[in-house]
Amino acid sequence: MTTETAPSSDTQLSGRLAELEQRLLAKDRRALARVLSWVESGDQRGRDMLRALYPRSGRARTIGLTGSPGAGKSTVTNELAKAFRQRGQSVGIVAIDPSSPYTMGAILGDRVRMTELYSDSDVFIRSLASRGALGGLSAATQDVVHVLDAYGKDVILIETVGAGQDEVDIAGAAQTTILVNTPNMGDEVQTLKAGIMEIADVLAVNKSDLPGADRMVSALKALLSLNPDRGWDPPVVRVVATQGEGTEKLVDACDAHFEELQSSGRLEVAEIERARQQITALARANVLNQLHTADGEERLTMLANEVASRASDPHSAAAAWLAGS
Repeated sequence: MTTETAPSSDTQLSGRLAELEQRLLAKDRRALARVLSWVESGDQRGRDMLRALYPRSGRARTIGLTGSPGAGKSTVTNELAKAFRQRGQSVGIVAIDPSSPYTMGAILGDRVRMTELYSDSDVFIRSLASRGALGGLSAATQDVVHVLDAYGKDVILIETVGAGQDEVDIAGAAQTTILVNTPNMGDEVQTLKAGIMEIADVLAVNKSDLPGADRMVSALKALLSLNPDRGWDPPVVRVVATQGEGTEKLVDACDAHFEELQSSGRLEVAEIERARQQITALARANVLNQLHTADGEERLTMLANEVASRASDPHSAAAAWLAGS
């Protein structure tokens, strides 16, 4: 008489993940939410699911929105989502929120300005805490985008935290980057310096019904004229997001940019560069995680003492820490 062997825990886990994957691909929002939670927290199950889902990604369009705090990025994002839905496209929104300095959780995780979208089953909103990450994005942003892509979203909007001039990582995460500006936020030319301007594919002047909008538009066009050899001439679109004005033109500008990427062959080149940047970022993070173990921290303290006492120099100490010797 043969006795059946109970499946191993690894086999059971693999079966549960495979079931969850099928539920997600069948548009189960609960399955999607669970996988995204694993991915954001760095859970191994999230990595396993991402590995399985990744071959099914690469179809969605990705649009990033960046700009200074107070420019109205959330309102513009909300209106863009509504415009894409009116065109019959499903939408995913990845909104990076400021982190609490104490809990590292998202301060604005409820996305209060997007509540009208929650009743639409073809819109999925995910808030991510920035967790102190520089460049306006959470470390898990691109992984979350890949999962939403595999889930079947047509358009994924990525709203950055609003870090200011240095917030340029969005260019490596999205195919089209919208820089949201607003009039009367100080000296326009000083506010819009090179780094953030160079990543913009479309420029939106939000709150363009306010005094100073004409001056802002002129300043933007003047700055764009200083760099004419980009292969794409970023349009400047006037928007009053709270009234829904200019949103259709903003969508048209994004469509035109995407079509130019396709026709010029730059879309594939940009995809390779995005992959290169993500691989580099993940490798850097893995190295840091390996270094910041208990033994690594002890070794770092010893090396820091040697550098502080001038018994060693910082470059030699860094090499020794990396080598683990």
